[in-house]
Amino acid sequence: MSGSALGDDRVVLAPAELADVALAWPVLSTEILAEGHVATFAQDVVRTPDGGEMTREYLRHPGAVGVIALDEQERVVLVRQYRHPVRHRLSEPPAGLLDHAGEDPLVAAQRELAEEVGLSAGRWDVLVELFTTPGIIGEGLRVYLARDLAVADRPDGFTAEGEEADMDVVWASLDDLLDAVLDGRLHNPTLVSGVLAAGVARARDGFATLRPADAPWPAREALAAAGLLPD
Repeated sequence: MSGSALGDDRVVLAPAELADVALAWPVLSTEILAEGHVATFAQDVVRTPDGGEMTREYLRHPGAVGVIALDEQERVVLVRQYRHPVRHRLSEPPAGLLDHAGEDPLVAAQRELAEEVGLSAGRWDVLVELFTTPGIIGEGLRVYLARDLAVADRPDGFTAEGEEADMDVVWASLDDLLDAVLDGRLHNPTLVSGVLAAGVARARDGFATLRPADAPWPAREALAAAGLLPD
C-alpha cells in the first residue's frame, strides 16, 4: 500500500511525545476478591470520561526485576524453570519480585543474580522497562544488563524451593537467543524484552548510551503513588 493511499489525516507523534502518561480514572468502588501470596485480585468500578461506568478485575502485583547477564563472549546466563500457569518449562534470565516496601530495584537484581546463578557483576545498566500484561496485571518490570561477571556466593539463608529446586543453569549466545525469540521458540516476557533490547542496544552503539543502573523509574513511582504497591 502506498503512503498516499493511507490519507493525510494521520497523527504522527514527535519523538518527545513518545511517552506513556500516568493517568487514573476515578474509582467508584473497590472489592478485594482474593488475597494471594504474591498478588491481590481486585475488582474496581471505574468512572469513564463519558460519564459511564465500567468494571475491571485485575491483579495488584509488587513488581519485578530481571537480569540479562552477558559474559565477555556475549553469552547470556539462563535458568530453565517450570511455570505451572502456562504448563511449560521456560528458559528465563535471573529475575525476582520486588516484594519489600521501598526495595531498591538494583539491589534486588543483584540478589537474584547471586541467588539463582551464583554470579555478581561489575557493571550494571538499565535495558528496558515494561508492564508485563497491563490489561489484567499491574506488574511493572525493569530489566538490567549486567556485565563484567564473576562467581559469587549465594546469599546466606537462601534455599531453593518449589520450581527453583528443579531449575538448572545454562548459557546461550545473544545472537542465538535473538534468533530463537524471533522464531517464536522462547516466550518468557523478561527474556524476550531483555534480549530484544540488548540486541538493539548493541547494534545501535555497543551499549554506550544505556541508562545508568540508578536511573529513575517513573512508571513504578506512578504505581506507588496510586497505592498499588506494597506498603
